[in-house]
Amino acid sequence: MQKPAFDASAAKPSHLAVIIAFVLVCLNLRIVYGGIGPLLPYMALDPVVVSALTAFPPLCMGLFAPFGAIFAKQLGEERALFLSIVLLTAGIVIRSLGSAEALLAGTVVASIGIAALNVLTPVFIRQNFEPRRIGVMMGVYAMMMGVGGGLMAALAVPLYHAAGGSWTVALGSAAVPAVLALAALAPLLGVSSKPVHVSGPSQPWHWLLRHPTAWSIVAFFGIHCLVFYVVLSWLPAIYVDKGAPPTAAGIDLAVSMVGISVGGFVGPTLAARRRDHRLHILGSIVLSIVGILGVLLAPAVSGPLWSIILGSGMGAGLAIPGVLYAKRTADRHHMAQLSGMVQTFGYPIAATGPVIAAALHGWSGGWTWPLGFVLVLLAVNGIIGLRGGRDHIIGGEGQ
Repeated sequence: MQKPAFDASAAKPSHLAVIIAFVLVCLNLRIVYGGIGPLLPYMALDPVVVSALTAFPPLCMGLFAPFGAIFAKQLGEERALFLSIVLLTAGIVIRSLGSAEALLAGTVVASIGIAALNVLTPVFIRQNFEPRRIGVMMGVYAMMMGVGGGLMAALAVPLYHAAGGSWTVALGSAAVPAVLALAALAPLLGVSSKPVHVSGPSQPWHWLLRHPTAWSIVAFFGIHCLVFYVVLSWLPAIYVDKGAPPTAAGIDLAVSMVGISVGGFVGPTLAARRRDHRLHILGSIVLSIVGILGVLLAPAVSGPLWSIILGSGMGAGLAIPGVLYAKRTADRHHMAQLSGMVQTFGYPIAATGPVIAAALHGWSGGWTWPLGFVLVLLAVNGIIGLRGGRDHIIGGEGQ
């Protein structure tokens, strides 16, 4: 039997302990990826390895998302969260062993944990916070993802130099917040919920394939996610090629992550108050386009300005689909099915972005073609993504 969304009578640790555990878990959701881009100039990796390294995270997000539901069904939510952080920590350790093979294998292992966390963390919110607090906590969830990635992006190069030129130590430092999250989750294990069914990407969603609105949301999420992974992978390299020092280029990426935190909180907060979301969708796309144009055309010294604008657009674009899942479906089961379809198709779309950008850069010798490719996709998204913002229910009248 499925547990109620919020059970105030259940024996639980203190509310402060739950909040601390929640914040630390969210902090780890993207921190493992934040250091790769700034450190690439120092890693001397084969281009094939670099392409795989940038494509693996979004691919794993789509492929391994069902693991969250499987873990929760077998273990309960809190123990499933703990196991997912253990996998994340193991992946960080493996990829810090120094070889290209270990780097790729560790990225996959860490991504399995993160893919499960993507499913489990919203469930944790519903289980531990009152309904009137869920909107705020979802905003905190999105903010802390950006903060984690931003911290790692800003600290990666300084840690590399502090460790005597060791990129393995710099990447391995991401294990520190992961271990802190494990310590914060440990007190919750004694009262872990019983194994339950968790709605997730494994839910059947094939009936949605015939609905244009569902595909519109897939495109909106997938393209924004593609832009995010292109920026995460290549923004530091773009600014280094424009003449910025590697440390400054890493800070530019960190600033974009701050923007993602802001957009990830403000975007869904504003969208949740309305039923028609076309203006919110357009706003996120326009901000992203302005940011990309600034990165492409403006001097490197102005990088933080364009990074914060770009990050705000990306953050809103990545978070607004969470509102669309709820507003475009009739009940929570259909909401889970729509989320499953969007993740299944959206993340593979995103995985192509860093690879195509790298190929265009290798062919052209510059960043005009890769960023032009991103701009074209964003413009297309401004057309096909609007249907998902209309005020209606998928499968209802007018579909």
